[in-house]
Amino acid sequence: MSTNTVNPSASAEDNSFWSILREAVAGSSRDFTQGSIWIAIFLLAVPMILEMGMESVFAIVDIYFVGHLGADSVAVVGLTESMLAIIYAVAIGLSIGATATVARRTGERDTVGAARSAAHAIYLGVIVSVVMSVIGIIFAPTFLVLLGAEPQVIEQGTTFTRIMLGGNAVIVFLFLLNAIFRGAGDAAIAMRVL
Repeated sequence: MSTNTVNPSASAEDNSFWSILREAVAGSSRDFTQGSIWIAIFLLAVPMILEMGMESVFAIVDIYFVGHLGADSVAVVGLTESMLAIIYAVAIGLSIGATATVARRTGERDTVGAARSAAHAIYLGVIVSVVMSVIGIIFAPTFLVLLGAEPQVIEQGTTFTRIMLGGNAVIVFLFLLNAIFRGAGDAAIAMRVL
């Protein structure tokens, strides 16, 4: 009598918590349209959570080092971070759109369409960041006044604020390119790029 049995341990994927966590951090080549939705969500969420945690650490480290320069310097960084919050909001909005369009094309297995969607998102990011840069460079002192900065803080911090607002393309493209990778299903690359 011949039976055709399959060894369950050989054909089953290792879906233990630690195995999935390792796969999430290392990157996954899984087809997220197949299998458990919860595992797919976990594989995409872990790199994003780690990415946001690293961005928070960057802000804390900035304040730590600037704290050695004095209270006015800390005030400038705090006020500029408030202005950067608007840039973060715009970048997140662009990245949500990029993730959605790239993910849709990737899900349709239309790699040309996904690449075209990514290119359009990048073009839009260039336009938006150039406009925000020009506005930020020109109006940096005005923004500091509107936020209630003291005259010595404005004098000391205008250059820093201009650099940060003028260089917003780095922020926009960090969010945008990471969103494109996430939309393509490779959230671990987005985390490693950061």
